[in-house]
Amino acid sequence: MSTQTVTIARLGAQGDGIAQTEAGPVYAPFTLPGETVALAVNKAHGTLISLKEPSPDRVEPKCRHFGPDGVNGTCGGCTLQHASDDLYHAFKRNLVIDALKSKGLTPDVVPLVIAHPGERRRAVFTARRTEKEMLLGYNRAESHHIVSISECPIASPGIVSRLATIRKIAAAMASNAEPFRITVLETNSGLDLAFEGIKLADRQRRLTVEAVLGERGIARVSLNGEIIVEPVKPAIVFGSVTVSPPPGSFTQATRPAEEAMAKLVLEHVGKAKHVADLFSGIGTFALRIAQRARVHAVEGDDKALKALDFAARNTQGLKPVTIEKRDLFRRPLMVQELKTYDAVVFDPPRAGAEAQCHELARSGVKKIAAISCNPVTLARDLAILTAAGYRITSVTPIDQFLWSAHVEAVATLEKPQK
Repeated sequence: MSTQTVTIARLGAQGDGIAQTEAGPVYAPFTLPGETVALAVNKAHGTLISLKEPSPDRVEPKCRHFGPDGVNGTCGGCTLQHASDDLYHAFKRNLVIDALKSKGLTPDVVPLVIAHPGERRRAVFTARRTEKEMLLGYNRAESHHIVSISECPIASPGIVSRLATIRKIAAAMASNAEPFRITVLETNSGLDLAFEGIKLADRQRRLTVEAVLGERGIARVSLNGEIIVEPVKPAIVFGSVTVSPPPGSFTQATRPAEEAMAKLVLEHVGKAKHVADLFSGIGTFALRIAQRARVHAVEGDDKALKALDFAARNTQGLKPVTIEKRDLFRRPLMVQELKTYDAVVFDPPRAGAEAQCHELARSGVKKIAAISCNPVTLARDLAILTAAGYRITSVTPIDQFLWSAHVEAVATLEKPQK
C-alpha cells in the first residue's frame, strides 16, 4: 500500500477512473477524467483520499448513501452519481461504440435514450437481521457489508415509500442473522417481493402472512419461487396485454426503457406477418407484436412461457401466439425452422445468442432485431450476422440502470434480398 498523487486519464468500462502509473493502470472509484487525486494504492486498486484538482464535470451526488463518505458506508447501487449528465451519457454510449469497434463494426450509434431518477420499478436489495435492526439496502462494492438505505433516487416512489413495509416483512421472514436477497417489482396491483437465500420455518411463514395481510400495497411474497402469500395477482402490461409474472421472473427494470425498446422493435418488424421471438421471457415483445402479426415465442423457462401463453389466450384481438420451451443455447432454431419467419427478435441473457446467430446467419430471415444488456456479446453476435451479409440499420443505446456501468442496446439488421 502506498499513497500516490495521480491524474485520471479516462473512465474504465466499470465506471472507475483510470490513472496510468509506472507500475501500470490504477483503477479508482469516484474519480473522473482530468482530475488530480491522492490515492491509497494497493496493486491496481486506488482508494480516493482527496481531490487535488476536481473535474468541471464533477457534480453533487443525488443520494446521501453514495460515494466514499456515504451514510453508513458507500452504497454499491450506483457508481457514477458524481459525473455530469454530458459525461455520463457519453460514457454509456461509448460502451456500445467501443464494443462494436472491437469487432470491426462501425455503424452509426444514435444518442443514448436517457434514464431519469425514480423510474426503476425493479430493485434487488440485500437484507440481514441484526440485534438492533433489520438491514435493507445494497452491498458496498466488493464487500458483504450492507449499506442500509433510507432513500434511493433511482427507485420508483412506489418502492421508496414502502421501504419500512419491506423491512417489516423481511423481519418476519428472517429467523437468523444470515443475509438474503429481495427482488422488489412494482406492478400495477402492488409490490411483488421475491425472497432468495433464506430458510422459512413454520413460525416465520405465519408471521410473514400476518405481516403482509396487515399492510396495503403488497401483491405477493414468494420464497425461491414458492408463493407464500398472494393477496392479489401481480399484474404488468405489455402494450394492451396484461401479464401476471411468475415469482422472481425477469422483467425490464424500467417501464420507459422497455417502451423505448419495444417501439424500436415494432418499427423494425413493420409489416412482417410471422415473427419469432427468441428468449421471449414473459412476452415483453411477443405480446406487443401479436397485436399485428403471428408470433412464435421460444423460451427456456417453463413458468415464464406459461405466463406468456395464459396472457395471450385470455386477451382478445391478438394474432395467433404459439409457444415452445427450448434451450436456445444448446438447441437454437435451425435454418430449416427459420424459413417460415419474416422477422426474428432475440433478447438473450448477458451471455448473448452466439449459437442462434450462427443459424440466423445461414438463414434467409429478412429482418432481425437484437436486444442486449451486454455490449460485448452483442458486438460478437452482430459480427456473426454482418459477416453473413446482414446490414446493421440502427443501433440505439438505452439507459435503464441509472448511474451504473450497465447499458442496454437495440440493434436492427436487414438482409439485402437477391
